[in-house]
Amino acid sequence: MEPAEYVIFGLCIVLFVGFIVNLLIHILAIVYGKWKLSRKLSPPVVEDLPGISIIKPLVGVDPNLFDNLEAYFNFKYPQYEILFCIQDELDSVIMIAQSLILKYPKVDAKIFIGDTELKGKKNVGVNPKINNMIRGYEAAKYDLFLISDSSIKMKEDTLMDMALHMTEKIGLVQQMPFVCDRPGFVSHLEKIFFGTHHGKMYLVANFLGINCASGMSTLFRKEIIEEAGGLAHFGKYLAEDYMLAQAVLDRGYKVLLCSQTALQNSGYTSLTTFHDRLIRWTKLRNATVVTTMFFEPIYQCIVQGLIMAFVTEYLFSWSPLVFFMVHVLIWFLLDYILLSIIQQGPLPFSKFEFLVGWILNEISYPILVCRAHWDPIITWRSRKYKIRWGGITTEVTSAPPSQSK
Repeated sequence: MEPAEYVIFGLCIVLFVGFIVNLLIHILAIVYGKWKLSRKLSPPVVEDLPGISIIKPLVGVDPNLFDNLEAYFNFKYPQYEILFCIQDELDSVIMIAQSLILKYPKVDAKIFIGDTELKGKKNVGVNPKINNMIRGYEAAKYDLFLISDSSIKMKEDTLMDMALHMTEKIGLVQQMPFVCDRPGFVSHLEKIFFGTHHGKMYLVANFLGINCASGMSTLFRKEIIEEAGGLAHFGKYLAEDYMLAQAVLDRGYKVLLCSQTALQNSGYTSLTTFHDRLIRWTKLRNATVVTTMFFEPIYQCIVQGLIMAFVTEYLFSWSPLVFFMVHVLIWFLLDYILLSIIQQGPLPFSKFEFLVGWILNEISYPILVCRAHWDPIITWRSRKYKIRWGGITTEVTSAPPSQSK
């Protein structure tokens, strides 16, 4: 065998081993998801649960915003406060927050308006979400605080579930991103993506203790964040969720996934905004965790299937076409099982609709990854940012602020 053939053979062996590992990861996500998401914890004494400060950054009015926010006034939890953080005093979202405070006078809730409260002070960094939340964070009176995006709709026992997972050695409890049942094909695409590709990555990373944090709905120990420099310290990062989680891990605490998913319930959905969001997240991962730049593209269903079709032909003389078709079928079935587990109930669409949505997601995602590599500048609601290796961010242009990720 010539030296070049040894190299090719070795590369094929490595790729084949990676293929087997990816298959095992798929199975692990299904097993762990089945155990984690169906596991319910019961408190020994409800009154002993710690108080929680809920920080809600708000910008603009969404058609589903009132329903999303109202759910936070109906938690079955003994002691909590809601801190609405609004950047612009002219934002009409203030009226929604005020109407809910009047409707539920027994719930401890306050409004912080950034442009009024922060007069004479500089922003703490380029991250507009951190700048908006900082006043609420400083006013939080409990040792635990929850950062919760405006698009997240919670069940009445969600806060209880998160608090029960916050044991002595845990420093951060997060919800796995998912999507509410909503009408429309784009909503189906979102649910399929978050319940398959994203869900697999999220479940396995959390099982293995790998930092895979999302800032949509995350419960922190305030003492840990204060030890890391306070929330203001993370204003220089656009991926503040990842950096906050890393600060927790660096101090010897664990990051844990609770048993309920973060149900995104935005009233605005379109294919363009959905894809732009995925591109933005890919750019953030590339700059923050450099290894994802090299491994993520080849571990997509279609790309990996094409590569492994030729690898298995070289190693075992298998038919490339047959292997590719079997590979895609197995991946499809495993994804359907995983989505059903994460859904925790019947899917809001037919198996045929799942097939169409799954194919579209799998074909489009490699293209989105390539687009993310082509232009590293991150656009976030008309503001443009450049991220250096390690996640430190500088703003390229200015525009009205936003907190939605």
